[in-house]
Amino acid sequence: MSGILYVTGTPIGNLEDMTLRQLRVLEEVDFIAAEDTRVTRKLLTHFEIKTELVSCHEHSTDSVMHHIADRIQAGENCAVVTDAGMPCISDPGEELVKICRERGIPIQSVPGPSAVITALSVCGGSAKQFVFYGFLPVEKKQRSEMLKELKSEFRTAVLYEAPHKLCKTLSDLAEISDSGRKISLCRELTKIHEEVLRMTLAEAVQYYTDKAPRGEYVLVLDGVQRQAEAFTLEDAVALAERYLSEGMSSSASAKLSAKETGIPKNQIYQAMHTGN
Repeated sequence: MSGILYVTGTPIGNLEDMTLRQLRVLEEVDFIAAEDTRVTRKLLTHFEIKTELVSCHEHSTDSVMHHIADRIQAGENCAVVTDAGMPCISDPGEELVKICRERGIPIQSVPGPSAVITALSVCGGSAKQFVFYGFLPVEKKQRSEMLKELKSEFRTAVLYEAPHKLCKTLSDLAEISDSGRKISLCRELTKIHEEVLRMTLAEAVQYYTDKAPRGEYVLVLDGVQRQAEAFTLEDAVALAERYLSEGMSSSASAKLSAKETGIPKNQIYQAMHTGN
């Protein structure tokens, strides 16, 4: 009989955010698959948990991932954790979950904090509609393509960034977008020196030119404000097809596009299905 893979959240900073269920699961499972065993060992030591640790990181080979899945399928229970927050959110645990799902291995969520949601809740921007971009690519072409998307993104966009790359990212965003566009810069979330700054892109570039960034950042970029009359039917269809590619139904895609563009839903829906 197969064991269970527990997708287990861990604190993003404050250890008091551990839940009773997380502690129980981490203690009861046969082994823990961790992004960085050194980081997770510190967490386990703090709570006096001695469960076996195995590595499950971005450089792990397919054979390593499948070996973990083999152990679970053979009857062992495993908790997969990331260094901080929920596994699979810009995290290599995603691959293990995919493999287990494909093999029919039972998967349960043991939820905990997420830097994305935490930042959205305290930044002061809109969280009605948002999209998560993770880290911007380093490769020039891919980075350019993502920046192009961000230039016209009307939903709130959430990004992660390391301190040594923050100034470059802010400069790139200010260059491709309206410098008056608002951004929230959230760092050290849930920690003693938690800080949330909300300012324009131009102000952010200047601020971090004068002050060196410290800590890991979650960037919450306001969506672009566009007038309905600026959209054409072609724009509305492209937007609806984007929603469609993200898993929404045709009807829901057309409805949301209509809401954002002002183009009637029936026109968008018809154009989507006729190619006009």
